[in-house]
Amino acid sequence: MSFTIYPAIDIRGGKCVRLFQGDYAQETVYGESPLDVAKQWVAQGAKWLHLVDLDGAKAGQPVHAELVLSIARSVDVPVQIGGGIRTLEDVAAYLEGGVARVIIGTAALENRAFMEQALSRYGNQIAIGLDCRKGFVATRGWLETSDVKAEDLARELVQLGAETFIYTDISRDGTLTGPNIEEIVSLARATGKQVIASGGVSVEQDLFALANYAADGVGGAIVGKALYTGAIDLAQTLVRMNGSV
Repeated sequence: MSFTIYPAIDIRGGKCVRLFQGDYAQETVYGESPLDVAKQWVAQGAKWLHLVDLDGAKAGQPVHAELVLSIARSVDVPVQIGGGIRTLEDVAAYLEGGVARVIIGTAALENRAFMEQALSRYGNQIAIGLDCRKGFVATRGWLETSDVKAEDLARELVQLGAETFIYTDISRDGTLTGPNIEEIVSLARATGKQVIASGGVSVEQDLFALANYAADGVGGAIVGKALYTGAIDLAQTLVRMNGSV
């Protein structure tokens, strides 16, 4: 299995921002135009883009769908989007509008009938976002934490056809403290499916450490703050990674 770096473009108020540990009160703006930011990452060699509608996640429905679709139509790499996707209509609007993959988070836990329908109809165009605190799934833009363990939910969803999971350790997101490799690898092995790591990637070595488990199902990593602060140079990292993965 190959390993993909997904530059993260988190959208709030129409701007490209980063939050600290998912806290909406701890926001840093990194770009006035998410579209310009998307083009920047593609120019540096990104093969995928990871978009999050932060306002949508909080509202429970897409807020920046038009902006997301504009980005998807304007770049020549596939785009995945998460945030507030709770209905089949939301899924269809994104996928038919040019998005390659949609990420379902809260609804994966709270609306099993919807998940069954979405996975049955769209299969591997659906990714399950498992946003976790201490191994338990959080929902509603990370504002609430459930009593459901990520691995238990993931195993159930595999039975419904899930092929891709995105594992975010909220305690590490935006902190540059390193990814939770142990839990990411454990989830990949437990499900036998692709797991994309998210949260905490701080230096290039974190990416190589995750890529070491590509054969176990760790298919990539979403990188946000480390790219925006310059801690990781995307173009250089991709050159080095392509020579070793």
